[in-house]
Amino acid sequence: MEDIDYIKENRLEDTGFSYTLNLIGGKYKMQALYAISLNHSPLRYNAMKRLLSPISFKSLTNTLKDLEHSGLIYRKEYPQIPPKVEYGLTDLGKSLIPVLDTICTWGEKQMK
Repeated sequence: MEDIDYIKENRLEDTGFSYTLNLIGGKYKMQALYAISLNHSPLRYNAMKRLLSPISFKSLTNTLKDLEHSGLIYRKEYPQIPPKVEYGLTDLGKSLIPVLDTICTWGEKQMK
């Protein structure tokens, strides 16, 4: 019963667990991070759209904005016509990939 009281008294939203879930939670965030990571170089918007199909343009835009705001990816805009924008992993984003790999490995073992 002591463990349950500990959880009730603490605010889980102030924990590292909650912080991490906020970073990667969402339908396409992990997929977008993996797409950039596995590409080993920055990805352009349309390339990301093709990889994450059937994601809508709005969902992809919101996902990329969230990841950029979280500091997991960067957005590089080139001053040219037509506009060219690339997305890549920041050091923080790169440091999260092994954590995601561990989560995926755990899930694969549970599915068997």
